[in-house]
Amino acid sequence: MLVHALIREDGTVGADELYTVANILGMSDQQVRLCVKRLVAEGRFTHEGRGRKAKLHATADTTRALAPNADFLRHAFQQDAGLAPWDGVWHLAAFAVPESARTARDALRETLVHLGGAPLQGGLYVCANTWEPYVEEAAHRLGAHGTLTLLTTTDLRRGGTQEPAELARRLWPLQEIADRYHRLSRIAQPRLDRLTGPASLSSSALLTIAVELATELTRAIEPDPLLPPQLLPQPWPGTQARGLIARCWAALHERDHGEAGPVLFRLYADVTREAAARATH
Repeated sequence: MLVHALIREDGTVGADELYTVANILGMSDQQVRLCVKRLVAEGRFTHEGRGRKAKLHATADTTRALAPNADFLRHAFQQDAGLAPWDGVWHLAAFAVPESARTARDALRETLVHLGGAPLQGGLYVCANTWEPYVEEAAHRLGAHGTLTLLTTTDLRRGGTQEPAELARRLWPLQEIADRYHRLSRIAQPRLDRLTGPASLSSSALLTIAVELATELTRAIEPDPLLPPQLLPQPWPGTQARGLIARCWAALHERDHGEAGPVLFRLYADVTREAAARATH
């Protein structure tokens, strides 16, 4: 997450900046070297130069993977603002990938869960949001599109359960998701206090705070199916946590020294500014 968070607009990560922020966060140089070695071996980055003068170059797939995170965060803020009410439609995806393509099958399962799906039974997943474009893109990429069936329904029952909020409670681990947002709030509040306080903060300190916030936000939002508010217990801790994050990003933007920031921060800052603009109208 640290390396991904430091990808700049030109797709590079400077080793000096990487080691500096890692050290502030309590990571050793050896940890960073091993992480970089693994990322290069996995084909996510290429490596140029040596030591702290080195530079990492993100591959196209790595850079492109950051965009869906911004899409999901944007949708979450729309839900928080009451701009994305649930239409009562459940979105289902079914597939039957043969055993000979087990790797693609497992990857498709992981993708469906990452996109907010919950398994109903073998090879059948349900989501409360419109996910078809993301599912089809993944299926095409994995060579499994021919086995994919997509459908929608407003009449979903599991056993004797039909009430939507109760179905959501049974299908998704809501308490675990809520606990991650409680953690995010605990991390965000003291950083917001620092960002809005009178003390000056160096560029490396601001970057470190941004990495901490991005890491915790990712930890909370990636496993979150972003269920519509109508399906969640209220008040929902995700709404409060995202509100704190929006204020943190706004404060970071105000303290920006005019330097070109990492892509992820720009994406998140753009999303939170959009959310703030909608809230004032």
